[in-house]
Amino acid sequence: MPECGACTSIINLRYQDGREGSPSNPAAFNHQDYAQLKDQHLRSGTLFVDDAFPPNTRSLGGLPNPGVEWLRPAELLQRQNNSSEPTFYPQGASRFDFGQGYVSNCWFLSALCSLTFNQRMIAQVVPVDQSFEGHAGIFHFRFWRFGKWVDVVVDDLLPTTNNFLLSVHCKGGNIFWVPLLEKAYAKVCGSYDDMNFGLPSEAFKDFSGGVYTTYKLGEAHDKGHDEELWLTLTRAIRCKSMICCTTPTGDKQVNSVGDNGLVIGHSYSVTGVTEVDCLGSKVKLVRIVNPWGAQEWKGKLGERSDMGNLLNTEDQAKHQDGEFWMEVENFCHNFLQVSMCCETPNFIDGDFNCQWKCLTYDGSWLAGESAGGSIADSTFETNPQYRIQVSVTDEKEPGDKNILISLMQKPEMMNRLQERFYPAGLAIFKTPEGRLENLFFDANPPEKQSSYTYERELIELLSLEPGEYAIIPSTKIPYMTADFVLTVYIKAKTCPNDDHEHDNSTDPKDIKANSGRCIDEDADMGPTHDLFNQYVDQNGEPLATQLQRLTTLMGSLTALV
Repeated sequence: MPECGACTSIINLRYQDGREGSPSNPAAFNHQDYAQLKDQHLRSGTLFVDDAFPPNTRSLGGLPNPGVEWLRPAELLQRQNNSSEPTFYPQGASRFDFGQGYVSNCWFLSALCSLTFNQRMIAQVVPVDQSFEGHAGIFHFRFWRFGKWVDVVVDDLLPTTNNFLLSVHCKGGNIFWVPLLEKAYAKVCGSYDDMNFGLPSEAFKDFSGGVYTTYKLGEAHDKGHDEELWLTLTRAIRCKSMICCTTPTGDKQVNSVGDNGLVIGHSYSVTGVTEVDCLGSKVKLVRIVNPWGAQEWKGKLGERSDMGNLLNTEDQAKHQDGEFWMEVENFCHNFLQVSMCCETPNFIDGDFNCQWKCLTYDGSWLAGESAGGSIADSTFETNPQYRIQVSVTDEKEPGDKNILISLMQKPEMMNRLQERFYPAGLAIFKTPEGRLENLFFDANPPEKQSSYTYERELIELLSLEPGEYAIIPSTKIPYMTADFVLTVYIKAKTCPNDDHEHDNSTDPKDIKANSGRCIDEDADMGPTHDLFNQYVDQNGEPLATQLQRLTTLMGSLTALV
């Protein structure tokens, strides 16, 4: 397929009008409005202190915290006898700007390192029109959370020990955008301790709302595996994708250093790929950086290896501590998996000339109502059903992947480490008109069916023939109440020169839901609306579990009347 240097944009049918939760109009996390809070404190001449994420042990969570002191950047520099003024964001963020601290959040920092390669995406997460000049002790950042962008405010009181930042630090000494961003993400996770341990793909999603794919490495060397991996890596780099890899743990202690120089159970960023000539043959190389800012691979092409001379002068000059090159074969044998994330699915199959229509649905499984369980259960028909119209296939490439579906569960718990997810999966049926019932399921097997997974997100990239289909998300067992986000990407016609980025039309036949209820968002509901607000998340979305409690409460009130 023809390739180019960047992925095409998507036609996002949910966010065309710039409604709340769109990239240009993020929802206020915890209902805290950055502009209002900043103006309020500038007028009063006071510095903002965030009561929703206070500078105390509650925000640290379970981290050991003897001697922790919360200091603002100017105070910290003064304690360090540093005469520099604090700076929020330097000219152009770099992967070499920061190093990991005492929180085991390498999964987050390696993803952030990858984010610095895409200045447009990082500008979405980190509004750069912020500074310490005439500031009010308040900053804000944006994350994609379960179908919507949210704007998260924080004060600039940072946890320190012995006058050094407890967690991530910027190597410039007086630069603070990374520790402040980390604080905002800790707030979203529930506490600093809730940022311990995770997968970069989780941070990828929260930085972009995009699409990711994961390749198993280590023992996964079946026919064509390495070639497919190399092609996808190359396309992902061209698209300025976020790419991270993780090392296995085995029976060794996490964060200890192996004989090969790699850290056990650790996340790294992939920052480049190249091919070099070696004795008349091509050698494929992968460039990797450790978020520690130190500790490198000791094998071939490592810092002490003579094979480093294979690299051109420019690549050698770019090298800094913590970054190294590996042959792709060594990369596959020494890392457990690699994940790549971009805003569109183009990089996965290499079709850069197509565009994708995308729509995100908020859904719920409600016990006794719409939590029907697996296809083996008689209640399966009660599960939410979503219809899609597939109209594009590539006649020159049979089996072309033209549908991508993401099913993401919304956690009930506010603290990330307490999140628990039900085993969830997808079934897809080619359908007649109308809602599907048990007689249909008895006579028609699904066109596609996923396995059930306990992960936060299930992603399926599929090839479907033209026609109308029903997507049915379900839990493995009936009567499991949970909220979810279903995102559907449908490949649009090949149109490399069309201006579909600005297409404001929506064809209802392309994507439509066959379940759910409509709510007039502009209606004035008075006290009822106030009560309703107590049972929604920070985005204003009703939570299934909370709605059940609200229903019980309303039933009790009715009985009393």
